[in-house]
Amino acid sequence: MLCRLLLLYSLIGLTAASAQAEETNWFAVTVDNDIFLGNDNWYTNGIYASWVNTANQNDLHQPGLMTSPINWSLDIEGAQLTLQAYTLGQIMVTPEDIRIINPPLTDMPYSGTLLFHSTFIAVQESHADAAGTAIGIVGPASGAERSQKRVHVLVGADEPKGWDSQLGNEIVFQVNRARLWRAWYSKDDRSDLLVLADIGAGTLSSYLASAMIARFGRDLFNTFGTPLLINTRSANPAAVNGAWYAFAGARFEYVFNNIFGDGNTFKDSRSIDFDHSQIGLTAGLALSWKQLSITLALYESNITDSSAGDFTRFGTLTLGWQY
Repeated sequence: MLCRLLLLYSLIGLTAASAQAEETNWFAVTVDNDIFLGNDNWYTNGIYASWVNTANQNDLHQPGLMTSPINWSLDIEGAQLTLQAYTLGQIMVTPEDIRIINPPLTDMPYSGTLLFHSTFIAVQESHADAAGTAIGIVGPASGAERSQKRVHVLVGADEPKGWDSQLGNEIVFQVNRARLWRAWYSKDDRSDLLVLADIGAGTLSSYLASAMIARFGRDLFNTFGTPLLINTRSANPAAVNGAWYAFAGARFEYVFNNIFGDGNTFKDSRSIDFDHSQIGLTAGLALSWKQLSITLALYESNITDSSAGDFTRFGTLTLGWQY
């Protein structure tokens, strides 16, 4: 299962691939893991695979069925590029000390999630709109316990012993709508500033968020829509067609509900108090060569009380290729 998932989820990051071809297809894989930074707690691992089809203004896509509840809000007329992305991902969340069989009730509960996400993006000259819908399952049926234990055997990490206390099986969903503006850019297209507004609702999580991302590199216009995919951890910002850039950003978010902290929606389960006002920081490098794209990044965000220094940190790698 793990191998299939590894070959299955990051294509989403290649949002604004190439406006030169009428239609372009991408496949990509994204792996998030906090073991890259020497710890193994909270958001500990995410494995995602994505398929993305892009089309320019000569053959634009129309939004798909999964996003139909919010398609009416999209600005498609006059779009220079549209993207339809489908993503399958597995998420693993664990408490601070995975060696304890019965973790403290005050710590993050074990939970695994298997998600399918559909995203539609329309890119304009100075802004991009995104609509997304996710559906999946939280609990033992997600297969997260087996996946994490296999990974830890492969890398020689501690065995996670508390999965018997994980959240119960529950179907989850989320709908999100976002807009990203290219607020400023240099005449030579080597630097820009992106501003994001994002709203999501569902049993997976509900939130209001804004973000700012600064980039420096080469040929930035063709990929300024890709940060719209970060909020679901589908993938990282991407470079294509020989372009490259470094990026750094901050995300400010108010979370109304989050199943990983709140626990099961319709049954008793473990839960914790968490900081509903959250700040996330990111920095990374995106490179491309011919039909290949690679992005390396670091993320950090407060999970519980930020004044106590309770942050989750993870490294992330996206590999994508055009076919």
